Amino acid sequence: MVKNRTKIIATLGPNCINPKILCSMVDRGVNCFRINLSHGTQESKKSYFDLIKSSLDNNQESRPSILADLAGPKARIRKINKPIILEKGQTIVISSGEREEGVIPISKNLVFKNVEPNSKIMINDGKICLKVINQLSDYSFECEAASSGKIKNKKGVNFLGIELDVPSLTTQDEIDLKLALENGADWVALSFTRTKEDYSLVKSKMKAFGYDIPVIAKIEKWEAINNLDSIITTFDGVMVARGDLGVEIPLERVPVIQKEIISKARLFGKPSIIATQMLDTMIKDPVPTRAEVSDIANSIIDGTDALLVTGETAVGDFPEEVISVLSKVIEQTEQSISYNDKIINNDKVVSIARAISYAASTMAKDLDLNTIVTMTQSGGTARMVSSYRPSASIYAMTTMIETYRALSIIWGVIPVLVDNYNSSDEIPDLAKKKLQDMNVILSDEKFIITGGVPVNIPGTTNYISVL
Repeated sequence: MVKNRTKIIATLGPNCINPKILCSMVDRGVNCFRINLSHGTQESKKSYFDLIKSSLDNNQESRPSILADLAGPKARIRKINKPIILEKGQTIVISSGEREEGVIPISKNLVFKNVEPNSKIMINDGKICLKVINQLSDYSFECEAASSGKIKNKKGVNFLGIELDVPSLTTQDEIDLKLALENGADWVALSFTRTKEDYSLVKSKMKAFGYDIPVIAKIEKWEAINNLDSIITTFDGVMVARGDLGVEIPLERVPVIQKEIISKARLFGKPSIIATQMLDTMIKDPVPTRAEVSDIANSIIDGTDALLVTGETAVGDFPEEVISVLSKVIEQTEQSISYNDKIINNDKVVSIARAISYAASTMAKDLDLNTIVTMTQSGGTARMVSSYRPSASIYAMTTMIETYRALSIIWGVIPVLVDNYNSSDEIPDLAKKKLQDMNVILSDEKFIITGGVPVNIPGTTNYISVL
């Protein structure tokens, strides 16, 4: 597997379910596979989990992690017998209530509230725009078509300036969450996150199912932008889902918001993922555009933890080539960055673990050391060290397979599974032997190590040492 600092997440789909292709994608740099739970039967969704585990689980340290992506409360055009043709300036009603002739039907029983002036309804990724003229009821609006177009079955619908009274987890999401947890998901992504309270809801459902894995907030709603700080500090990570986000807010704001999210995520030691239209051209063509390559490079320079490709690998014609392009761009871009110049202590959170993480990064820089080891149970210290983007390699040694899997999408972190240990006295020899077995250090080479006493208790990082 390629050891780039910026990680790669690839979406599983019909065009990459051949085990040989999966293994090739891993060899070319995939760190994690995303399973999109928005589509398919429960059997087909489960088959994707089984495929990853059976194709790539020759030993515990070889398989990438799995990101289960919940559909969330996405509004769509309800089933229609034939496309609805709209002319610019035409007045039409859109409704989540009972079907009526001449009305655009959308997901049933959506309740609309807190409608702002000049609100808009966008259909099919914003290709069709309806200006709200009048709210007729809790379920319907009278609108004017801002442009001509054709409305087709099941296309997505976005509401700009309109708050929806819908649950953050649908009944189908709860079914999918249970399936994902029971079949080896290492991360869960919540689509259409709106507030920090969404995190507690997902976690409570997990607890009821008897599991506890980290949750990523997908930033793709205008409400999420308004609640950005509280969402980032509460969730375990964030994803910039640029497709729907570019419909919910003006397109020209997306790059600025993306940079802001990456920066704030780093500040709080949370991973950030950039997603959607990374290499859209490569769905049909074997070569990307220069603009796509520049977009990827800028995300890396800004400091994102991971890049996520969706249709490029799921339904694209060149899934292996997509990963090769990503790996090459990551490698070339990272070689141009002086990471030691990026270690800036701008903390707003005061904690022992945070101070030790900053110290490990600056000590590696000042002493010209190439290796930082974190002995971790929850993975928290490894994520914090990573947030400073040190030049030294970060080896997160853990006895927990769940932590090992989860850390595979964190910038610069190389997860290492180690045998159980019972005393802090065992740690120096254990860490040194593991590094030497991996051909990371020479016998007399110094490295930095962080950990906690008492051992094997999450959240107790309280020491740093040079060995």
